[in-house]
Amino acid sequence: MSKPRRIIGFDPSIVACGWGVIDVEGSKMRHVAHGVIRPPRKEPLVSRLSFLFVEAQAAIEAFHPSEAGVEEAFMKDNAMSALKLGQARAACILAATQSGLIVGEYAAKLVKKSVVGTGAADKAQVAHMMNLLLPGANVKAGDAADALAIAITHANHPRIG
Repeated sequence: MSKPRRIIGFDPSIVACGWGVIDVEGSKMRHVAHGVIRPPRKEPLVSRLSFLFVEAQAAIEAFHPSEAGVEEAFMKDNAMSALKLGQARAACILAATQSGLIVGEYAAKLVKKSVVGTGAADKAQVAHMMNLLLPGANVKAGDAADALAIAITHANHPRIG
């Protein structure tokens, strides 16, 4: 019997970065863990990025995934928000690659379409599907649910780079 693939998903943010770990064996998926990294809001950006990097590495070291999925950057509110999101993504990608993980990047619409069936799904719909697809996850709508969805998307779309 082959060893299950263990995948960590990251929903990058400088405010609340979700992470979620799943095991995949054939078509079966199992929830392992999930959480949210919250860098201290009052700290300078460089300190928050360092905190995010260290905590992302800690999650990787705790659960030993071999692969990672990270949400791609997108333009939401303004250019400064997109720049900060890109920096948070870089912290997550560096934590993964420095740990030797294979990393895939996925657009938010693809993630939503992969797990809900529509790229316009809201956070509540994503969380609902995570709880259906991953019994026992008991995840609430938000960053950790999105990270689990990214991990599932990586499992089903193993494009690299």
